[in-house]
Amino acid sequence: MVSPGTRADDEDLGVEEALALLRESPRRPQEDPGPSHGDPGPSHGDPDPSHGGSGPSHGGSGPSHGDPRPSHGGPGSSYGDPGPSHGDAGPAHEGPGPSRGGPGPSRGGPGGPSHGNVAGSRGESGPSHRGSDPAHRGSGTSQGAPGSSPGAPGSSPGAHHRATPWPDARAVAERAARSAARAARREPVSVPLDEALGLTLAAPLTALTDLPSFDTSAMDGWAVAGPGPWAVRDEGVLAGHAEPAPLTDGEAARIATGARIPPDTTAVLRTEHGRTDDRGRLHPVRGVVHGQDIRPRGQECRGGDQLLPLGTLATPPVLGLAAAAGYDTLTAVPRPRVDVLVLGDELLTGGLPHDGLIRDALGPLLPPWLRALGAEVRTVRRIGDDAGALERAVTTSDADLVVTTGGTAAGPVDHVHPILRRIGAELLVDGVKVRPGHPMLLARLKDDQHLVGLPGNPLAAVSGLITLAEPLLRTLAARPAPERYALPLRDAVHGHPHDTRLVPVVLRDEGAVPLHYNGPAMLRGIAAADALAVVPPGGTRSGQEAELLDLPWATAGIGVCFT
Repeated sequence: MVSPGTRADDEDLGVEEALALLRESPRRPQEDPGPSHGDPGPSHGDPDPSHGGSGPSHGGSGPSHGDPRPSHGGPGSSYGDPGPSHGDAGPAHEGPGPSRGGPGPSRGGPGGPSHGNVAGSRGESGPSHRGSDPAHRGSGTSQGAPGSSPGAPGSSPGAHHRATPWPDARAVAERAARSAARAARREPVSVPLDEALGLTLAAPLTALTDLPSFDTSAMDGWAVAGPGPWAVRDEGVLAGHAEPAPLTDGEAARIATGARIPPDTTAVLRTEHGRTDDRGRLHPVRGVVHGQDIRPRGQECRGGDQLLPLGTLATPPVLGLAAAAGYDTLTAVPRPRVDVLVLGDELLTGGLPHDGLIRDALGPLLPPWLRALGAEVRTVRRIGDDAGALERAVTTSDADLVVTTGGTAAGPVDHVHPILRRIGAELLVDGVKVRPGHPMLLARLKDDQHLVGLPGNPLAAVSGLITLAEPLLRTLAARPAPERYALPLRDAVHGHPHDTRLVPVVLRDEGAVPLHYNGPAMLRGIAAADALAVVPPGGTRSGQEAELLDLPWATAGIGVCFT
């Protein structure tokens, strides 16, 4: 039996190759990048066949897509209404300065948060500006071109680079994961049932026994033989006991749900369908049908039946079915291993912000989110702004994915790009046309190892998780892609002229309500959100449908797995 989306000959492939091909979803029409905005250059999503479809070429000389003009949702307007902005800061910030998303009256829909900002912001705006958009810095950037090794010919330090369209960046991450899965050739693992939640089956689940394995009672009542009335035995039949003695015609025995049916039983009479007379004889109060309320052996399956195919996600019901079928362990695709490196000397791990220091919001946020995406988070290290320590941490990691926070721009202590150049990493994505989160990156460290560089601002980092880490980890874990869907937005949302926007929303009555406090440094909107709306360049009208990306904990089933 072949699961949906697999090829009939997948059984002949290695498990990672087979499972990486499971349930591929076609691109939605609104995800087609089409012509690039404001750039006459070539398409930014062209795969590099030599690297399994790695990132786009940046060899052209077209203008940067990080247009310094303010977005339509920038200062002076909030998403969906003309009040004070609580969102993006609009133009890029070249250096430290006050956040433009200052406090103001809340205009959010249901669940709209109250005033204020979130400490721990690093990146596009807010106190540190350390993740500010490299595309806005023109020739001051020193990044190599995505799709080519930093420092290679054609990637001079002064070269402009062009950000990758948001849908293309997600596709690049999926292709990179496929390439890594083929290179790693990781073996399936045998995992105890209580540790298998969220894993993908690397072998079909085949019944080890009949289910049920013997005839059982479906109800509490009496096992009866022949027509009534019946004489009731003194000894009843309970679940978990050996096979009881046979019944004779005209005889009944008390029986519990799940107990073995005595041989020669005609039917089970439910407790509410029988009465006893003064002499203790049992009478039916309605007709008795042969075999009623008996679950016959093998009713659900016979030993050897395939219960679930290769590639099935181990949800709680799957674990229950496996246990019922006699399994103690499952053969599964191993979780992708992730090391998290939190950068920045200004970050505190406790207490109130003070003296220019701010609380680290990403250290607590990232590990559970990554686990919800199916990863095994092995370590969370706080490195500060130490280039040597960062390089050692990156080069000594044997994780499938290294995630860094902040330091992805071109400031004096933004060390990610220089380190990637020094170690010969290959930039697959260097900036994405999405707000917040523009200065994210994806690099190939080895054939089977990648690095996702997240901006330092909290919501910008969430955008990077969803854009690059989620498709990469999902593909490595051989999880099925989530079903894509769209709902109408209850309010208009102003968009960036060229970039996709990811806007927190709550779901209400078959629609989505955009939330405020959605600037790069803010977590108040996403903390109240059910999903993120994908807002195309130019924005959306009130009532217009937008694609929604569910947040892991807002969906039923496996999404709530954080351990």
